[in-house]
Amino acid sequence: MQLTGHITPESLMSLEAYAKWRKVHKPEVIAHRKLRSVQLGEHLNIQFESETTIRYQIQEMLRIEKIFEEDGIQGEIEAYAPLVPDGTNWKATMLIEYIDVNERKRELARLIGVEDRMFVEVEGYQRVYAIADEDLDRETEDKTSAVHFVRFEFTPAMIAALKAGAGAKLGCDHMHYPAHVQIPLDTLACLAGDLK
Repeated sequence: MQLTGHITPESLMSLEAYAKWRKVHKPEVIAHRKLRSVQLGEHLNIQFESETTIRYQIQEMLRIEKIFEEDGIQGEIEAYAPLVPDGTNWKATMLIEYIDVNERKRELARLIGVEDRMFVEVEGYQRVYAIADEDLDRETEDKTSAVHFVRFEFTPAMIAALKAGAGAKLGCDHMHYPAHVQIPLDTLACLAGDLK
């Protein structure tokens, strides 16, 4: 998988080439995604995206759906490419995970607005709250979605601090899910690489 900084149909692999690549490299991509995932409390999993994770997602969708025509490929790119961080931010898929169906239904009703209460706090700076679901609204008046897409936008000073090794917390201050966690150093080092 070639990282180019810009996902285009020409930079993606054919279905045949991807099938061969996938057999060899899938464990590497899974390890990369795991490194970029932060568990917040018992039920929130924040998966910070990268060009690698998004290219993999697009290639997987093309493979599963057997999409090989230009319009279909472009549609997948348009759906997922906006999730690649662009140098001043971190972008993530936020998963609200409850195994029990009834508990999930109850908690999704209680957690309306949780995506807007997510934050990153860089050491020495004020919290940066998530900009959530820019593509479409993912909640109703009755419940929130189990999946949200969030973006954390940083100032130049915060970016410089993160690149210099400052610590950072990931947190949520929703009244029904107050939680925060120090982002592990190896994850933070990987995420700092997303910043320019």
